[in-house]
Amino acid sequence: MYNPISTEFFDQLTVAMDRKIPSKIEYYQNEEQEKKKEQQEVKALVKTIEVINGFEFLVLKTNEKIRLSLVVKFNGKRHRED
Repeated sequence: MYNPISTEFFDQLTVAMDRKIPSKIEYYQNEEQEKKKEQQEVKALVKTIEVINGFEFLVLKTNEKIRLSLVVKFNGKRHRED
């Protein structure tokens, strides 16, 4: 299920990208993990945000991609309710 991303979350992401702030991201890797409530955690620099097949993704410095609608917490701030 698609969850819209708040303006506040986009602002927080923009600051982290512009200032190159190492970020802690708690997320679900895919919808199957979301159903099972199996969260992942990564600490990395956010390089950019891009749209792929209609979904927004964080692109990390490691080139890992995380779908924004599956991010639970970004730098300790909750961005979705389960």
